[in-house]
Amino acid sequence: MRVLVTGIAGSLGSNVAERLIARGDEVLGIDNFSTGSADAVPQAPSLQFVQGSIADGDLVKSYFEKFAPELVVHSAASYKDPDDWSEDIATNVTGTANLVQASLARGVKRFINFQTALCYGKPREKPVSLSHPLAPFTSYGISKTAGELYLMSSGLPYVSLRMASVYGPRHYVGPIPTFYKRLKAGQKCFATDTRRDYVAMPDFLDLFDRIIAEGAPTGVYHLSTGADISIKEIFDSVAAEIGVKLDAPVEVRPSDPDDVASILLDPSQTQAAFGWRPTTPFRHGLRDLVAWYDAHGVEQTFSHLRGQR
Repeated sequence: MRVLVTGIAGSLGSNVAERLIARGDEVLGIDNFSTGSADAVPQAPSLQFVQGSIADGDLVKSYFEKFAPELVVHSAASYKDPDDWSEDIATNVTGTANLVQASLARGVKRFINFQTALCYGKPREKPVSLSHPLAPFTSYGISKTAGELYLMSSGLPYVSLRMASVYGPRHYVGPIPTFYKRLKAGQKCFATDTRRDYVAMPDFLDLFDRIIAEGAPTGVYHLSTGADISIKEIFDSVAAEIGVKLDAPVEVRPSDPDDVASILLDPSQTQAAFGWRPTTPFRHGLRDLVAWYDAHGVEQTFSHLRGQR
């Protein structure tokens, strides 16, 4: 297939692109390097790369016309500055709308959208069902949800994955890379009294393969293991994996006002629709990620939370 991948210089986009290249697909990648790195873009004869923003409607239209993608994988997202509403709107709303309209014009067969679990705001239930009301309250969550709603209203064949945290190569968002970087530098860390669900990259890519298969179901689904872990447990696991022994337990602080105490999504409908089950225990996935960090380093980390920037 000819596949357009946005956000190809990020963790999800680059890993997806590598998967597609290995399948023999032709890939066109777009990224503006806001949070991604040029080093993350796969190098292969079957991949073309464009540096630019999906908020540029003329750029999007021109490359849809030149490349004529059959499948669009929308991994790009703005999230690094919670107060930069204009950038969030430009990428997450306008950029998504540009992609959707270009996909309609070119007759794209399927549009895959990566959505944040923050679309639910502060959930009223645990685990969170797909029928839970949408109630985002941060710029990132609001803008990503607006983009998803444009897609849902478009008439395109689509899958929108509302996602738990995916960890693997080039994962620089959130507590795992932050703890690794600071512990390696001998710096003090703190954890928040929150819980998250973490899906290992191999399990995510297994679901991705099933989603893009011919005749696969469409609609909105959750990406989740169905289990969560505390941020303190994540810290302790990272410290143990890199061999750091602390004199005292890590400080645990209350969560920030723009944070969510727990995000645990119900994966049952995804499991039923795609026959998918995650198989990677967190400790095994973390061991692989720490080994990747040891080989490649962690230069910069990102967070959509004000208190952790």
